[in-house]
Amino acid sequence: MIHHYSIAVEDTKKVAEVLNKLFKGHITKFTPRENSYMLWFDDTYGSAIELYPIKTEMLPGKDNEAAKFSTNVKASGYTATHAAISVNVDKETIIKLGKSLGWRAKELPRGGFNVIEFWLENRVMIELLTPEMAADYLEAFAREKKI
Repeated sequence: MIHHYSIAVEDTKKVAEVLNKLFKGHITKFTPRENSYMLWFDDTYGSAIELYPIKTEMLPGKDNEAAKFSTNVKASGYTATHAAISVNVDKETIIKLGKSLGWRAKELPRGGFNVIEFWLENRVMIELLTPEMAADYLEAFAREKKI
């Protein structure tokens, strides 16, 4: 169970608002890092996405210290980190939303199931699965488990 994950984006508030159109939860400030927000899915698991300012890096603390935030001005803003997340929204709505923002949103195969690559600010990808895509994903997972 993944309860939350974090990504860095240029316009944290705007991205939180866009994601909220897909997940239909609520947004709060994330106070440990200035200009950061949390998008809560409002599900029974406390699922959320933390949105940090672009070029934010998280560094390990020393001994018993918590992780520390840092800004790396040389960071490109691209990342391999991504998540596949089910949404209760149809494919047309997702594609239309991406198009309206000038963000890449394209349905693509992933070997036994499809996802919509939804590129936040054309920099950070999340894979969105409509209810039908999620069912296909779970079916593919069930087949994989039997191997």
